[in-house]
Amino acid sequence: MGKFTFETTTKAEFEDRLLAHLQQVITSKLRRDECFLFTWKEDISVGGGRTSVWVHRGANLVFKFHGGRTPAINPAWLQALTYTANGPHGLYVVPEPDARQVERLHAPQESLKFDIVEDRMSTA
Repeated sequence: MGKFTFETTTKAEFEDRLLAHLQQVITSKLRRDECFLFTWKEDISVGGGRTSVWVHRGANLVFKFHGGRTPAINPAWLQALTYTANGPHGLYVVPEPDARQVERLHAPQESLKFDIVEDRMSTA
């Protein structure tokens, strides 16, 4: 489990693979000077609930990975996470798209949509 730290006081644990994808989405938005909300569900071991932080270019962010190897990056997952980050609710974790969903990414963009309510990608 890797750790995401925001402003030295707010911390969350994520699997290294997920954390690597979040890092790419967050740093890409910050490079474009885009501010956004990042929300995650807390583990029941720390009381449950959810936490939201306003991410901006001046924020102190730390991505601490447990493992030494960089996980493989799934472009479809990056696209799905970026889609949420660009929406009105901000960035939140969605499940990694399966192989069929990755194949559909090669279809024309008009045929894709993200079903935010059910946290999965589907075709229109």
